[in-house]
Amino acid sequence: MDDDIQRQDARHLWHPFSQAGGNAMLPVAVGGQGSYLLTADGGRILDLVSSWWVTLHGHAEPSIAAAIARQAGQLEQAIFADFTHAPAVELATQLAALLPGDLNRVFFSDDGSTAVEVALKMALQYFPLVGQGNRTRLLGFDKGYHGDTVGAMALGQSSGYFRAWQGLLFPVEMLPFPVTWQNDERVAEKESAALDALDAALADDVAAVIVEPLIQGAGGMRCCRPRFLAELAGRVHAAGALLILDEVMTGFGRTGSLFACQQADVTPDLICLSKGLTGGFLPMAATVARDAFCQAFIGQTLDRAFLHGHSYTANPLGCAAGLASLALLKSGACSVQRRLLEQIQSNRVALLAERRPELRARAMGSIAAIDLATGRYGDGSGAALKQTFWRHGMLIRPLGPVVYFLPPYCTSANDLNRAWDLLEREIG
Repeated sequence: MDDDIQRQDARHLWHPFSQAGGNAMLPVAVGGQGSYLLTADGGRILDLVSSWWVTLHGHAEPSIAAAIARQAGQLEQAIFADFTHAPAVELATQLAALLPGDLNRVFFSDDGSTAVEVALKMALQYFPLVGQGNRTRLLGFDKGYHGDTVGAMALGQSSGYFRAWQGLLFPVEMLPFPVTWQNDERVAEKESAALDALDAALADDVAAVIVEPLIQGAGGMRCCRPRFLAELAGRVHAAGALLILDEVMTGFGRTGSLFACQQADVTPDLICLSKGLTGGFLPMAATVARDAFCQAFIGQTLDRAFLHGHSYTANPLGCAAGLASLALLKSGACSVQRRLLEQIQSNRVALLAERRPELRARAMGSIAAIDLATGRYGDGSGAALKQTFWRHGMLIRPLGPVVYFLPPYCTSANDLNRAWDLLEREIG
């Protein structure tokens, strides 16, 4: 039976970020249990990447599964252009209460890329509505990644993922990102240079600046300091431009605070959320706007409205999963477990940084990463290490030469330390 699944997979399925002609016989996942994925051959695989950063509380988490089941027996879907429903209202209300400042207006969509696309379209529509139609320029950051739809690709075109479509992407000016790590002696210098570049780029025709706050995910788990984010926000707002924060990966506790922007005391004009929003159970996203921003779209005619939508906008099942995930996230038990993982990551990074400074070890909340001493993105370095971890029953997914751990919050201290022990044995 398992062989049949693998053969039919190889015949019919096209997997993401994979060479379709590889004919790899992928392991068959049959279940999940906490921080482990269960395979058809009896394997128990420690998921150290939270299955692409979405699995917040663990696989098959009972309270989220039960919430989805209850909602499925009541209302599975309703067209959100013509109805509202309690799960959407409750989730939006809770998100607004958790987010900083007046981030109160929630637009639900499907995934992180569409959350960014929504923010981009809102930003570009906003300025003509307030009589500043000249503001059309967009600023992003080197190695930033914001998703795979066309607008999101344009914002992340320096990431290196989108060369096949480069000619179709609209222009976005890229700024240097002051990437830093443990014991980095040049961080202030890099921040100053990045802010100088921002000042030079900001003009009265800039519509918005978008950034992944504190850590760029797909670009290689590249960290910056909260003070840089605070300086950035102040300068963007002083110039009259909009600040968009892509917290698709960083949201819901990953960086140590509930949202990364809180560490810098920053309230963006628009914030993009997804991944951990439903605890990893269902695809869902939200773009949340400030009250004052939303007022520009309110009027008597449809031409002021934001004419955008998705078939599954505010899907009740996704909202139910989101509410259950937030309940877990706000619990004392989750807070204690998160702090435990953060402490392990911080301690192990500090020790490794002293012994191997060339690895540029860094930790941000429950995320930790290193750069292998040699290699560049796309050259296959890290692949052998991935296979070694697999042989020990652990899943990692290096970003080229960048190896990182981003585990579900339920991961035990013993399991995370086992992963670190194996990593240190392998890198020497």
